[in-house]
Amino acid sequence: MASLSIRRRFNLKSRLDREAAVVPEEFRCPISLEMMRDPVTAATGITYDRLSIEVWLGMDNSTCPVTGREIAGGVEGELVPNHTLRKMIQDWCVANRSLGVERIPTPKIPVTDADVAGALSEIAAASRRGEGPRCARVAARVRRWARESERNRVRILSHGACAALVAALCAVATEHAEEILAALAAISPLDEVAARAAAASPAALRFLARTLKQGTTLAARGNAAWMLRQMVAASRGGGWRAVAETEGMVEALAETVRRPVSSAATKAALVCIMQAARGSEAAAGRAVEAGAVEAAVEMAAEAGERSTCEKALGSLEAMARWEVGRRRARGHALAVPVLVKKMFRVSELSTELAVSALLRLCSGGGDEEEEKRRCAVEAVEGGAFQKLLLLLQVGCSDEAREWATNLLRLLNGYRQRNECIDSMDLKGLKRPI
Repeated sequence: MASLSIRRRFNLKSRLDREAAVVPEEFRCPISLEMMRDPVTAATGITYDRLSIEVWLGMDNSTCPVTGREIAGGVEGELVPNHTLRKMIQDWCVANRSLGVERIPTPKIPVTDADVAGALSEIAAASRRGEGPRCARVAARVRRWARESERNRVRILSHGACAALVAALCAVATEHAEEILAALAAISPLDEVAARAAAASPAALRFLARTLKQGTTLAARGNAAWMLRQMVAASRGGGWRAVAETEGMVEALAETVRRPVSSAATKAALVCIMQAARGSEAAAGRAVEAGAVEAAVEMAAEAGERSTCEKALGSLEAMARWEVGRRRARGHALAVPVLVKKMFRVSELSTELAVSALLRLCSGGGDEEEEKRRCAVEAVEGGAFQKLLLLLQVGCSDEAREWATNLLRLLNGYRQRNECIDSMDLKGLKRPI
């Protein structure tokens, strides 16, 4: 019976192999040799899949791959949709559906330069008149275009869409601006000029803080976090000051970390907190009071993704530069264990951040000596001394080496009472301590 069952399965497989749909040669793109999904005909009369020929022309090729003749206009040259062939391919897909062939969707027509220029001009005019609803409608159109294809997104960016949309955001900083924010996120990234303009606009900053905290949708809150990160990263120092000095902004960022909207929004909020806390004691204090220390510790402890862990450690280290942050971190039961654990578990950057933060918790001027001693004892009990020795042995950056050496000296006084090092673990070490 078993052999009969095997034979039946073999016969079924053979029959399916014989009946597998074979794509007709005329449906295949001459470049990719795959079935065309959006057939377009070049001026040379040869039909290609749109994506394949655009990639070819975008690589500074100016000739037809089949005929070798010049294609005028390069990637911006005229590619005429071959509707007849596309309909034949779709009909063939439907006819072979029983063999597992899926019908290709009807492709969207790429946006034209005139379309983009007209939309941006309309947004500019509407924002000057303060027509929020109209700005939102046109921004929604731009966002839809950008999401349809990479070509559309690049074309929209080439027309200076970032500057136009940021100007509209600054002028119409109401709930209607959420659609403008969504359009900006769709054509990401934000350029330098647009980032500086947004960071310099009190109205835009207040809108972002408000949206981050109580946006009408989770997507709007996530887009606000994205926008703030773009401003911090691209505006040459002005971004973190704008974040630090805007009322309610740091608190809203801390809330985004404590109650995540999305992974991307959490990481963006952590970066903003890190930059603001590094540059401003007042901003660090507000973040601490909003629960950012506890959120960063728990995020670092639970993060399964390296990038998230690095950003959580970065924001914790930034807040630990100030006494208010050190005091709060020392009061969290997981802070020291997490920092010790992450020394070798994630990445080189995480190691540096963990060592720096731990050094600040175990030392730091103007703090209570008893709390510093308690952190040092806890670090030794967790195995920090051994990990620091190994770090110096395997190598690290000059800055991390200095931090590790200083921390070793500090922890050495607590090592005898709280020894956790097996001498065999250090057998291969050549450096004297």
